[in-house]
Amino acid sequence: MPDRRRSRKLFIHWLAPLVLLTGSLSTAGHAQPYALDARAIGRAAAVEATVKDDGVVRIGWSRDDVSVTVDGMPFPRAAGLGSWAAFKALPDGSVMVMGDCVVFEDEITPAMDAAFAHGLNVTALHNHFIFDRPPVYYMHIGGHGEDAAALAKGARAVWDAIKAVRAADPTPANQFSGRVPDKTGELDIAALRAILGTEPSVKDGVVKFSFGREATMHNTTIGASMGIATWAAFIGNAQYAVVDGDFAMTAEEVQPVMHALRNAGIHIVALHNHMLGGNPFYYFLHYWGKGNPEALARGVQAALDTQQ
Repeated sequence: MPDRRRSRKLFIHWLAPLVLLTGSLSTAGHAQPYALDARAIGRAAAVEATVKDDGVVRIGWSRDDVSVTVDGMPFPRAAGLGSWAAFKALPDGSVMVMGDCVVFEDEITPAMDAAFAHGLNVTALHNHFIFDRPPVYYMHIGGHGEDAAALAKGARAVWDAIKAVRAADPTPANQFSGRVPDKTGELDIAALRAILGTEPSVKDGVVKFSFGREATMHNTTIGASMGIATWAAFIGNAQYAVVDGDFAMTAEEVQPVMHALRNAGIHIVALHNHMLGGNPFYYFLHYWGKGNPEALARGVQAALDTQQ
């Protein structure tokens, strides 16, 4: 019996330093990242920055410049009309930012262009309400870099672009700039086919090109017939037309496709998912452009080229 107690004491004596060492290694492996300079972020964004308990620095801007109703009720800004950006230091010394911008329809494209010009990604564009007047949309942004202040300047640039639209006209617009095309249906199908490289369908004056993709769900291959497709529909005439459509994209394709469309002057009107699961997982982008139909087709093709 004494030998057993002695063995137990020796075991504990040997184990204690090991436990301490393991704890030290665990702590080292999860070392807290450096603290962000909230004042510098606030100065860069020209707003007050706050620091949360977990070290995240947040900035915000509530939309009190436009009166909104939802379901006929005057909607208070505190109930969901706030733009924000949150900054988090990472263990390698870099910084990530995520945020959400409240945008009215005529603010979407300027805000998006400002985000792209300052190295930020647009990660979603969608509605949070229905029966809202004027319609309210939410543009989610993200970014990663070495300089938190530079990322904050990017967020400020997005908000400044929005404010510039409202400064020019306090009432949100109800359509894109540019005239409405005459829908004669007399499009140069051969020219569009030569640019987009596939045969379109033609119905009721709409010339539609489709590009199928594939994914696997429930151990089964699915494709265009199940909704995994990019398409472009042209409406108008040979001189001036509208193109609308949908891009099916993997995660790494989202930003290149968006940049290509915006470089072609085509508006992005939604970015979201259509399904859950799938391999690969697809995101879907909806777009709208007006102008010369061949120029629009070249813009669509430039976006398609980023996926190849």
